[in-house]
Amino acid sequence: MTTTTSTAQIPARADIPVEDTWDLSRLFTGEAEYRQALEKLKAIYPQLGEKKGTLGRSAQDLRNLLELEKEIDLLSERLGHYVSLKNAEDSSNTANLARKAELSNLFTRIREATAFITPEIQQIPDEEFTAFLQDPALDEWRAALEKIRRFRPHTLSEAEERILASGSTAIRGHAETFSQLTNVDMKFGVLTDSEGRSIALSQSNYIALLHQPDRTLRRSAFEQFYQEFQDHQYTLASALASSVRADVFYARVRRYPSARAASLFADNIPVSVYDTLIETVRKHLAVLHEYYDLRKQVLKLDELHQYDTFVPLVPPVKGRHTFEEAIDLVCDALAPLGSEYVDVLRNGLRSRWVDRYESKGKRSGAFSSSSYGNPPYILMNYKPEVFSDVFTLSHEAGHSMHTWLAQKHQRFQDYGYPIFLAEVASTFNEELLTRYMLERAEDPSLRAYLLDRQIEDIRGTFFRQTMFAEFEKKIHQIEEEGGPLTLDTFSSTYHELLVSYFGPRFTLDPQLDVECLRIPHFYSAFYVYKYATGIAAAISLAQCVRQGGAPAVGAYLGFLKSGGVHYPLDTLRAAGVDMETPEPIEQVVELFGRRVQELRRLLL
Repeated sequence: MTTTTSTAQIPARADIPVEDTWDLSRLFTGEAEYRQALEKLKAIYPQLGEKKGTLGRSAQDLRNLLELEKEIDLLSERLGHYVSLKNAEDSSNTANLARKAELSNLFTRIREATAFITPEIQQIPDEEFTAFLQDPALDEWRAALEKIRRFRPHTLSEAEERILASGSTAIRGHAETFSQLTNVDMKFGVLTDSEGRSIALSQSNYIALLHQPDRTLRRSAFEQFYQEFQDHQYTLASALASSVRADVFYARVRRYPSARAASLFADNIPVSVYDTLIETVRKHLAVLHEYYDLRKQVLKLDELHQYDTFVPLVPPVKGRHTFEEAIDLVCDALAPLGSEYVDVLRNGLRSRWVDRYESKGKRSGAFSSSSYGNPPYILMNYKPEVFSDVFTLSHEAGHSMHTWLAQKHQRFQDYGYPIFLAEVASTFNEELLTRYMLERAEDPSLRAYLLDRQIEDIRGTFFRQTMFAEFEKKIHQIEEEGGPLTLDTFSSTYHELLVSYFGPRFTLDPQLDVECLRIPHFYSAFYVYKYATGIAAAISLAQCVRQGGAPAVGAYLGFLKSGGVHYPLDTLRAAGVDMETPEPIEQVVELFGRRVQELRRLLL
């Protein structure tokens, strides 16, 4: 059944047909079963205390602890998954909120109870630990234990770890300061559009306003929005400086060569991968500048400003795709992956993996979420008249199938894949959908729309995030070298990047220098580069699958099935892409340039 909504009348959850909602009974049949599982978790986690001091006695003792912790983690994950999804259904529901708060408190106590495990494993002498790993009792835990053991040089004593843990809230207080200032204290005022209607400006609708064709409205939104950040720029600069100092502090205390190296260590990513991304993109910025030239020509502007870079060059595609039609379109595009993949996905999407439509109190946007042995649920706010929602479904289906296959082929302790890999499968699906539709697009307007959409995705996910990654690298190096972290440091460093990335023919408004103070990721550094590497890996793998036949498909499915048993670079290399080389980065640049030139031919 197709459901449509309008901003004037959003249905209550009770009004959504049950077949259009996800089926959470596969997690718990109801509140009684949930409470029973919760009480079981409360009863078993204190048993961890009995294991303290035993982990170095024998391989069997270590296995006993790991199996108990696994039982606790499996139950915790299932409970957390259920609570999270119920809260996403309706965050205004008091029962959902109470359930979330209660479980959060329990998880805090469990974290305290497990705090001894990693330090105690690290304290096992090398010879004994090596012998333990050869014992059949630990066969199923070898990969997980080796990953834990890598951190031995960077793990402090139990007392020191306890001090760091207890002080983390104070040391990381900048994140709360940034959140409260930008989400609560800042007031962005009201705008008036060309028809005299008042529009309350906020962080949530700012980018949407920059998509509007009314340039006066866009400029007003830009100037008014950044005025508020300029009014608080010294406070924000102080919070960002504290964030950088905290990163450097933790890296030094744990004996890492740099904050960046500390962040990349868990995934075993050499800093050279980060540097290769920046260096390779830097060599090819001219192709990005050419795109801005095209945008300036199409929009018929004398000057191109940042507030002119979001408005679509091509009108949205008209027409409707029911959710069932969207499923068929996505599955048809993914046919190169084989019938097993497509059949599982199609059946899942039609057997209530998905909470399809908007309802009052429901979380906005979209996500995929799973727990071991359970469906990889998808939250959507699907609108049949919004063509981009088909791509959103394809994206989230990529996450879900990644998780589904990892669960089917890996043990619990090895199935979870890192963030470095998370966006590869989802972006891969979008790439296959784009290519599928372009091959069949006879209408020039549809083709232009698809090109414009992909160009913007690459610009935002690849070029922009690489610029962000370079900024994070630079400001942490300044702190590590003893330089000052002031408002002027941040704004001047960021301005230099804006000049390079936007190019010589772009008009940079001075307000844009403080953009660096409003990006939430900068207050939790060294994450954004993964967006750029993720899209590069996805585009490279999509090309392999389309050109390499069955062996390439098998290699890609192997990537999905591997979960987190191997480190990310090894996983991707086995699938056919080497992120330690510039080649995948250059493939994105080449595709971007090709799409820009085709769009130019269609629009000019």
